[in-house]
Amino acid sequence: MLGTGNAFMPYGRYHSFTLIDGKHIIDCPPTAMASLRRARVPLSDIETVFITHIHGDHVFGFPFLLLERRYISDRAMLKPLTVVAADGVREHLWKLCEMAYPGSLEEIFSTITWISDVEGQLDSGMSWRRFRVQHDESVDPYGYHFNPGQEGSFVHSGDSGPCQTLHDEICSASMAIIEMGYPEWVDSDHHHKPSDIQSLAQKAESVRLIVTHTFIDQPGVHSEVTVTDEYPVHPENVHHAEDGLCLHRSGENWVLGIKKYDA
Repeated sequence: MLGTGNAFMPYGRYHSFTLIDGKHIIDCPPTAMASLRRARVPLSDIETVFITHIHGDHVFGFPFLLLERRYISDRAMLKPLTVVAADGVREHLWKLCEMAYPGSLEEIFSTITWISDVEGQLDSGMSWRRFRVQHDESVDPYGYHFNPGQEGSFVHSGDSGPCQTLHDEICSASMAIIEMGYPEWVDSDHHHKPSDIQSLAQKAESVRLIVTHTFIDQPGVHSEVTVTDEYPVHPENVHHAEDGLCLHRSGENWVLGIKKYDA
């Protein structure tokens, strides 16, 4: 978990950002390069970008990822990059790249392999299933179920409020990374709130829920809070992630560990 904050980047958190097996990322937020640098992950090691939707806090780091690879870590463009996303995302990201660095990213952009299939499998063996979620329809919102049907499968919710499709996918997985972008008093169903996580945790008692995309400051980081720095009292199967959380599967269980970043 290279970043765990929502669009407003609460104190102590970069934008929500997940790295899988050291080479696959979910979305590419504005803080993606900072997150990867902080974790000592070379940007040229990234093989796959899974896009959940096209809000700025999820894709505005994409031009910087390409820029760094093209001119620093993979100048010969020998390392392939695959983007898995819904139809229409390619055009959106191209416009973003041209707006950010006109004429500088066309060559590397042309080398990307684009996959818009709802289901598929990477050369590494990891498979996915993309499914629609409850969010702003104008940004084409999806979640992903990785290695569905296999032991240890896991879900990433993307940005989503409570919806049956997402909850069904979570209940068929062993772990889920789920956003909680709104406090209880916000009148919207586009994100999960603390009470929604509580309700889901009770329905999916056997699933490990990892909360990300949170509005809550990392406790103790700053004397003045953005909204709050107090975590809700979660059920036992819920863990409120902070930047640097590492997840490893051991048998049927998910083991949690914290990586402390250097300054």
